[in-house]
Amino acid sequence: QVQLVESGGDSVEAGGSLRLACANSGSVNDPCMGWFRQAPGKEREGVAALDSYGFTKYAASVKDRFTISRDSAKNTLYLQMNSLKPDDTAMYYCAAIEARCGGVARLLRQDFYTDWGQGTRVTVSS
Repeated sequence: QVQLVESGGDSVEAGGSLRLACANSGSVNDPCMGWFRQAPGKEREGVAALDSYGFTKYAASVKDRFTISRDSAKNTLYLQMNSLKPDDTAMYYCAAIEARCGGVARLLRQDFYTDWGQGTRVTVSS
């Protein structure tokens, strides 16, 4: 079974930056992966996703502030988060499928993914 291990969560002030990382133990080259988050008292929501060919998809709330990327050699997914706001406070989860994919409309849907990490906490203070 694929293991996803997130890191990089921290407490920062509004306007700051963080970079999250997700190490993927799977053997598929450049699988479809995404970042999700769940704030206290709210449902988990899709933040950003990346298909096997470099296509990215972002939630409107993070577009132009967050950037998803991948280091294929390290099989690691990243989420660069800039201009952080208190509303970005949440547990951030990495998700993956054990396959390559391209141009999938459901990239930000939770039910598209089969493997999940344990999460890394991000707290943004005002």
